[in-house]
Amino acid sequence: MPKIAIKTLSEADISRLIEMAWEDRTPFDAIEKSFGLSEPQVIQLMRHELKRGSFELWRKRVTGRATKHVALRSKLVERAYCPTQYKNK
Repeated sequence: MPKIAIKTLSEADISRLIEMAWEDRTPFDAIEKSFGLSEPQVIQLMRHELKRGSFELWRKRVTGRATKHVALRSKLVERAYCPTQYKNK
């Protein structure tokens, strides 16, 4: 998937992207596959969209977190999200 500009994302896409970035089990690779944004682009978007304190809290959470980087994850984890995350109504 080609890289896309952050400005081309809809409000709904930005909201979902932020939700995915906050989730502990969603790696940056899954965000890139879904939205075409690299990790630095996601960081840039989060810096722009979140309040400063929220951004700093998020950066502390994701920095070095193995679940946010596929290369650091256990080979036993084959999914990008928790099985109970998307519940059928």
